This record gives sequence, C-alpha cells and structure tokens, in this order.
Amino acid sequence: MDRNAPADFTPHFAGSGRLKDQVCFISGSSSGIGRAVARLYAAEGAKVVVTYHSSREEGEDVAREVQEAGAEVLLLHLDSTSRESCFDAVAKTIAHFGRLDVLVCNAGVQKSEPDFTKVDPEWIEKIFATNVFGYMWLAQAGLEKMTEGAALIFTTSVNAYRGHKYLIDYSATKGAELGFLRALAASLADKGIRVNGVAPGPIWTPLIGETMPAEDVDAFGLDVPMKRPGQPNEVAPAYLFLACRDGSYMTGQVLHPNGGIPVGG
Repeated sequence: MDRNAPADFTPHFAGSGRLKDQVCFISGSSSGIGRAVARLYAAEGAKVVVTYHSSREEGEDVAREVQEAGAEVLLLHLDSTSRESCFDAVAKTIAHFGRLDVLVCNAGVQKSEPDFTKVDPEWIEKIFATNVFGYMWLAQAGLEKMTEGAALIFTTSVNAYRGHKYLIDYSATKGAELGFLRALAASLADKGIRVNGVAPGPIWTPLIGETMPAEDVDAFGLDVPMKRPGQPNEVAPAYLFLACRDGSYMTGQVLHPNGGIPVGG
C-alpha cells in the first residue's frame, strides 16, 4: 500500500435504493469513516445530515459529494462534547427533514501515548466527553423523535476487545461505547428500534497521520492477518447493512471489518 496515497471514500458499487428517503444523521462525517458512510448512504438514496467539528471547509466538501450523488444534504456544526450542541443538531435535522431514521454516532478523538501515567486529566475528560458522552447526548436527542423501524449505529473499535498499549484511554472509551450500545439495544428492542455497532480495525484515515508518531504510521495495519490497513470505503458497507432492512434481525450486535483479527465477546 502506498503510504502517501489518500484514503478512499468512494463506494464500490452503484446504489440500489436501500435507504431511499431515509433521513440519516452521521456525526464525525467530514472525514474518515464517517465521510465514506455519508457517500454510501447518499448513493443508496438517503437524505444525509453531514456534521463537522473543526473544519467547515471539510464539511462542505463532503456535503458537495453527497449532492453530487443525487442526495439531499444538510450540513451542521456539531460539538459532541456539548449536550446542547447535540440536541440542537438533532432539532435542526427534524426541523429541516421532519424525521430521523438512522443515527450514526461516529465522532471521536484519540492520541497515542506510550506512558499512561503521562495522560493528563484534561485529555481524559475530553476523550470521554467526545467518545462516550457525545454518543449518549445524541442518542438521547435522537430517541425523542425516532420511531419503530429506526436504527442507531455506534462506531466502537477492535480496541474495545483487545486493547492497545499506546491507546489505553481511547480503548476504555470504546469499551464504554460497546457496553452502552448493548444495554440500549436491550432497552429499545420492544419499541422496534435497533442499536448496533461497527468495530473497525486499522483503517487508513487522516486521523492516523495526525495522531500517531511517524514510525507507527509506517507500520500501521501490518500486524493484522491481511497485512494492510483497510480503507474507509471497505468499512462503510457495514454501516449500510445495519441501517437498512438487510439488518432487520440484528440488534445489540457488532460487525468487525478489521483485516482478520479474531474477536470474541
């Protein structure tokens, strides 16, 4: 794999209408896996809410890609650490589209630190506020409007299952997300609302180069059986399966696009 090549967000196949007219909200969709999910949902006929945190320009780029796929799009700023921002974004979605069918909680942060004793309290509060509380705020806001047949999808991680020695705090947040989705799925099953997750392995996204030492970037993904990192467009189909009727008998479950890493639990 060319380490200088950009991540690939382009859907592998033309859409077949599996999300036709469904309103799909994706947090963290201005980059990485979320961007690939937004493009795939658009190709499948969804109305897509693209959210960004730091770069409106990146959000506008993804919104344009969604429109080019023929889909209606709403671009919103979202600060996942803020309950007010999460509720406001969902309220604007409802005001614009009148409904919410699929909620993808995907926004997250990480940074590598070999010595856990050097992880400062401010960062621990930030990573939990983004990766855990943000999912909870969005779920609370969304569930006020979501009805039978709706779906929530959480991005957790292979590190929720096996941990990572340089990403201890991050692994802990991903484990919290996993417990949250399983409990929420049990709570909502009687209402016909499904809650599932995707636990990617090493995926080649802009976050990797921005948050990892150069030597780790060079070796990224080489330790899995397939001997390479995955691309965002290799992960996005898992989110499509869980969002559409193909996944109608799935709740409380996690899909594992991870290059062959054995996962139990």
